[in-house]
Amino acid sequence: MKAFRVAKHEHPADITPASDAPEPTAGPGQVIVEVYSAGLNFFDILQAQGKYQHQPPMPFNLGAEYAGRIAKNSPIPEGCPFKPGDRVFGATQGAYADRVTADVNRMFPIPKGMSYDQASGLYVTWPTSYEGIIGRGEAKAGDWVLVHAGAGGVGIAAIQVLIGAKVIATAGSPEKLEVCKKYGGADYVLNYRTAGWQKEIMKITKGHGVDVIYDPVGLIRDSLKCIAWKGRAVVVGFVGGEIEKLPLNLVLLKNIAITGLHWGAYAKFEPSREKEVWDALFEMWESKKTVPIVYTTVFKGLEGVGKGLKAIENRETWGKVAVHLRDEDPSAKL
Repeated sequence: MKAFRVAKHEHPADITPASDAPEPTAGPGQVIVEVYSAGLNFFDILQAQGKYQHQPPMPFNLGAEYAGRIAKNSPIPEGCPFKPGDRVFGATQGAYADRVTADVNRMFPIPKGMSYDQASGLYVTWPTSYEGIIGRGEAKAGDWVLVHAGAGGVGIAAIQVLIGAKVIATAGSPEKLEVCKKYGGADYVLNYRTAGWQKEIMKITKGHGVDVIYDPVGLIRDSLKCIAWKGRAVVVGFVGGEIEKLPLNLVLLKNIAITGLHWGAYAKFEPSREKEVWDALFEMWESKKTVPIVYTTVFKGLEGVGKGLKAIENRETWGKVAVHLRDEDPSAKL
């Protein structure tokens, strides 16, 4: 079996895909999925180098998000709602491979009309954006919301779920600012590399400031200069590389809340909320309020994994980045 296999800790750009990886074996509550597309994530770069908080034993197949079909020869656990040939997406260790074992309680059917490339990036991105903005940020219609890295996968999704809010999105280049408007629907866009962007936000909001800050980068500290009274700042990640130290006196003086989001822990601590979030997201897809946005360059084959991750690391991409591993079989069950 072909797989993007990590035999020693190194950058994915330096790894050559293996052609002799062991076939996956399904355990209790699992099925085998034929992978058609996989979502590329920044944390894959860290995991390949041994720098991520979740490190599987060596050697291991890299990748987390997948979209594909349940294999024809897959065992089907008792009570499983899926059957061989069903189109599914989800997350599991080892998604950059021909086939992967996956827990049935960590997968969903691919909605009608959605491509494998689109579905491959949903499992982490969509709920992170929705719960971060709506659940933790408590954004509502009429709020001013600042979305950092608005051209990224979680950024675009965050903008799309903000129905009725006034959205200011940031990005680091003119091209990405245009992506925020074209694909996300942001009302205003600003380059966070331009000095004084906080003052511009205060002008846009007529001195009010932003009610909610959604930050996957590490810009909370800088953003406190333009947060509104009783504002909510949501810490989503630190793609910028720095874990911030915040001036807590401003938290007190501005009467604001700093909140975090660890979506991966909801399955353990709040599974009922998981269902609520996914129900809301599927309804938004059906009503065309949200559309998964895939970067225009879809990387091909396992050889494209390292190239795609390098492009993410260099901040060359926007939207969700996918690697396309196989085309639809015309004889596959629809």
